[in-house]
Amino acid sequence: MPPYDEWNKIDDEEDEELLDDSLFEGKRDVILFCIDCSESMLELRDDPNYEDVKTCHLFTALEAAMQIQKRKIVVGPNDSIGIMLFNTTRKSENGRREVSELKRNTFVFQPISLLSAPKVQELIQILDAARENPNELRDTFPPLPGKRVPMGDVFTSCNWVLRDGAPKTAIKRIFLITDEDNPHPGQGSKQLITSARTTLDDLIQTGVSVEPFFISTDDKPFDVSRFYSSILVPTNLDEDEESAGSSVLPESISISRVEDLLDQMRIHEVPKRALFSVPLQLGEGFSIGVKGYGLVTEQKKGSYKYFVDLGDRMEVATSRTAYVDEEHQADVEKTKLVFGVEQGASKTGDEEEEEESGLGFGVKLAQVDQRPFYTAEEVRSFRTLGLEPGIRLLGFKDRDELKFGDNIKHSQFIYPDEMTYSGSKRTFSALLKSMTTKKKIGLALALTRRNATPIFCALLPQQEERVDENDLVDPPGLHVIPLPFADDIRAAPIEEAFRASDDLKDAARAWIDKLSVKNGTYPPDSYPNPALAYHNAQLQASAFREEFDPDSFEDLTEPNIGMIHKRAGVLMKEWKLALLNDDTANVVVPITGSKRKADSSVDEAEIRSKYEAGNLGKLRVDQLKDFLKAKSEPISGKKADLIERVTAWLDSH
Repeated sequence: MPPYDEWNKIDDEEDEELLDDSLFEGKRDVILFCIDCSESMLELRDDPNYEDVKTCHLFTALEAAMQIQKRKIVVGPNDSIGIMLFNTTRKSENGRREVSELKRNTFVFQPISLLSAPKVQELIQILDAARENPNELRDTFPPLPGKRVPMGDVFTSCNWVLRDGAPKTAIKRIFLITDEDNPHPGQGSKQLITSARTTLDDLIQTGVSVEPFFISTDDKPFDVSRFYSSILVPTNLDEDEESAGSSVLPESISISRVEDLLDQMRIHEVPKRALFSVPLQLGEGFSIGVKGYGLVTEQKKGSYKYFVDLGDRMEVATSRTAYVDEEHQADVEKTKLVFGVEQGASKTGDEEEEEESGLGFGVKLAQVDQRPFYTAEEVRSFRTLGLEPGIRLLGFKDRDELKFGDNIKHSQFIYPDEMTYSGSKRTFSALLKSMTTKKKIGLALALTRRNATPIFCALLPQQEERVDENDLVDPPGLHVIPLPFADDIRAAPIEEAFRASDDLKDAARAWIDKLSVKNGTYPPDSYPNPALAYHNAQLQASAFREEFDPDSFEDLTEPNIGMIHKRAGVLMKEWKLALLNDDTANVVVPITGSKRKADSSVDEAEIRSKYEAGNLGKLRVDQLKDFLKAKSEPISGKKADLIERVTAWLDSH
C-alpha cells in the first residue's frame, strides 16, 4: 500500500487544475500568423543590420515567425503554428493539403500543425533565397494589385484555418501583422467595419484572441484611430465604459522600427494561462466567476522524454504507472486502492510471542469494527474538509490590519470571468471600487483546486493604473494573499543596529536615483533567464544540425558597466568617500562565539589500535555507537555492551 507521504499524489493525473509543470506542458498553444502581403509590405527598403542589402516588411514578419518556430520546437514541442497571408493572388497548389475553404486572396502558406524541423527548414530556405534575390518574395507571393481584402474576410479565413487545424482545448491566438492603418478607404467603409467587428466577435466567442503588431515607419506612420481602434477594442473591466465606447486601442502596440517586431513577439510568445477558474461566493446563493493567475512563476527546463527506436523513425514512448497484485499478477484498478499509515516497525517472532503473553509492546492492532485504511475519496475529503473548489468571502477588515509580514507565499491575482457567470465583470468592478474607496481588504476561505488544502487568505484590491491614457501599468483586480497560521511565523530576534546618518542616506539616494528603472517597473519578459536561454540555444542548434557558437550568445542580464559609470560614477565615488569618513560605518559589533560540538567521528584504524592496546574503554559512547552503526550492528545497551559488540566484531574481522 502507498505510505502516508504519497497521499498528495492521489489522482494527480486526472486533476486538470494542479499547480505544477504539467499544467503548462499539457495545454497546447496554437499561434496563427496572419501577415499582410500588400504592395507596401513588399516594398524594398534598406536593411538596418547589413549594408547594401534590401529587405521588406514581409521578410521581417516571416523571419520573426521562423525564429518563434525554432524556439517553440525546444520549449513547446506540442504547440502548433501556422502562417496565413492575405492581399495576395497566390493560390494553393494541387495536392497540397489545405483547409477546406478560404476567402479569395487569402493563402495558407503553412497549415496549423505540430512543429517539426522540416517545416521550419522550408521557411528558412525561402528566407535564404530572399536574401540573395530581393524580389524572391514578390515572385513567390504576388501582391493583390489595386485593392485590399476586407478584414471581415480575413478574420473569417482565420476562423476556418483554426477550426480545421487547432485542437479544441488549445489556447488559440492570432498574430496580426500589417502596416496599413486604413484597409477600407472610400465608400462602404462603415459596412466593412461592422462586418469586421462581427466576424472578430465570432472569433472571440470561440476562445481566440487577436494580438496585433502594427508596423509604423517615418515615411508611413500607423494611426490606430483610423480603423483598428473601432475593431480591436481591448477588454475593459467596467462594462459601462465599454458600452459607452470610451475604450481606445493603445498606440503602444504600434512598432516604430521594423527590427523591434521580433522583440515584441518574444514578449507575447508565452500565453497567459489561468491557474484556476472557480466561483467567488459573495453571499449565500450569490456567486460570480473569476480566473486566477500566477504573478511569479519560475521557468524551468522542459521535462525529458523517452524515445523508442522503430527502425525507420523515433517515436516518443508514453509511460504510465500501474499497480500489480502480486498474488494474481494482474493490474489493480485505481478505485480498489486504499491508503494507510505505517504505525510502527514490523514485528519479529519474539515480539509476537511477547505481545500474545501481554509483555512488552509492538505494533498497534486495529479493532474488528475499525478501518485502518482509507479510500482515495476519503483521503481527499481529509485534505479538502469536504469543500468544493471556490473562494468564499467571509468579511472585511481595515487595510491597515494587513501587515507586510503576513505575505509569506506568492500571491495570486483574480480577474472576473464573464463566460462562467453573466454579469461577473459588473459585480466584480463594483466590489473592487467599494473596497478601494473604503480602504478595506477582504477575508476569504479559498480552495483553488480539488486536491488542495483550504487556506484563509486576504483579498487586496488593486485599481487600474496608467502612465498615460493608453499605457496600462497595473490591471484592476484582487490579489489573493495566503494568510499564515500561528506556526508559520517565527519571532525574529530584535537587535539594535547602527543607523546611517542623513547625509550618508542622501549621498546613496543620489546615485540610486540615477540607476533606477524607468517608470519604476521591471519588465521580466525583456530579460530571459541566461542559463535557460543558453541551454535552449544549444538544443535549438542540435535540432537543426547547426553549429553552436558560444561566443555569439548574448546575456541580456549583464549590467552595462560603461553606462553605469557614465551616469552615476561621480556620485558613487562621493558616496564611498562619505562612507569611509562616517564613524558609525566603521564600528564592528562583537558577537559571542557559539560552543562547537565535539567531533564524534572516529575511523576504523583508530578503533583497532585501541583494541589491540586494550584501551577501548577510553572511547566515548557516541564514538562506539557511530562505529557500530557504520557496521550495521545494534547500538542499544550500556557502554560495556557496546565495547563487547565492538570486540566481537573486530575478532571476527
